[in-house]
Amino acid sequence: MPTFRYVASNTQNKPVSGTIEASDKSAAIASLTNQELRPISIKEDSKTASLSFKRLLRGDKVKSDDIVIFTRQLSAMVGAGVPLLRALTSLEQHTDSQGLKTALIAIKKDVQDGSPLADALGKHPRIFSDVYVNMVRAGEAAGILDEILKRLALQQEKNAAIRKKVKSAMTYPMVLVVITILAFFGLMLFVIPQIGNILSDLGGPDAELPALTQFMLGISGFTASYWFIIIPVFIGLVFLGLRYLRTRRGKAQLHRFALKVPVLKGVVQKVAIARFAQTFSALMSAGVAVLEALDVTARSVGNVVYEEALKKAAEEVKNGATLSSVIERNPLFPAIVSQMLAVGEETGQTDTVLIKVADFYQEEVDLAIDGVSALIEPVMIIFMGAMVGLIAASVMLPIAGLAQSIRQ
Repeated sequence: MPTFRYVASNTQNKPVSGTIEASDKSAAIASLTNQELRPISIKEDSKTASLSFKRLLRGDKVKSDDIVIFTRQLSAMVGAGVPLLRALTSLEQHTDSQGLKTALIAIKKDVQDGSPLADALGKHPRIFSDVYVNMVRAGEAAGILDEILKRLALQQEKNAAIRKKVKSAMTYPMVLVVITILAFFGLMLFVIPQIGNILSDLGGPDAELPALTQFMLGISGFTASYWFIIIPVFIGLVFLGLRYLRTRRGKAQLHRFALKVPVLKGVVQKVAIARFAQTFSALMSAGVAVLEALDVTARSVGNVVYEEALKKAAEEVKNGATLSSVIERNPLFPAIVSQMLAVGEETGQTDTVLIKVADFYQEEVDLAIDGVSALIEPVMIIFMGAMVGLIAASVMLPIAGLAQSIRQ
């Protein structure tokens, strides 16, 4: 936590100086005021300022595991009758996450000033999502905060499992792509030119090389001559492409494309439906209204195409349609989802039914990702083998031609 050096005056108007720890300058001023000191000058200590700058560069990102642990511990303490402010103080003191510690200091202050916990959490959207905040708000209103926090922890564990599974499946192909790109530039800059010199020495300057060999030598020559332009442009295009994919429009195009690719479509669809079922069921069980639950779920599903579909569904539900009938007409959702929703609407147990749907699609996601992972490996091996084979052919063809000429 940053340390601030201050000069203040006490109730007798005598100057007082010292240091104080606080999350920010405003918190330090508030702390001094509570001690009946009137701040005159307050500056952050240079050592802690450099640490704060490092934290700013690092972003103090809070891991999902830290949020799950915090949620479970807060649920247990609230359920045991520990006052909320005392529970937050204890968790702030014992957490290992600096980002979460900083947020809890501010949250504790807001709660101490009379703000509901949900409003205090809502001021930290990078740590606590809309789903989290809305469920906590519903739990506070219904007086079942400890039970809601248990459900939140369970839901976050399931969402984290899906994210880890997807990241794990993407790691191997991304490593292979990077290796392939580095191998391409290495071959074009260092290997192919040497091979070209050897072939020229063997066949002479007037030797006619096969078209494939000439093509490869041409690419190599262009790359070797303009590498200082090609590499920065390539890196720049990758950077701009990744940045574009983070925009709303870029995400929409990527998600629509993924839903059209036969292999990826099943994985993307199952991940989105699993998140929809988990989030919507959790909000419904917390007592959140259907329209508000749909709005929050749409923003939390992680897929722009499904987000737009759920927002349109919310409009139709607002006009009197049942959610199951709206979902049934949308090809993005398999028939089982609308059928289970219809059963839930008839029995008044939509949240319970959707939990079963979420569990089913959680298993389907695992199977689908395993299938894609098993398919990606041979495809990438074939691709890399084809690249190596192309280079080998460009070398062997002229050598074979030279050998034939010597025999004649």
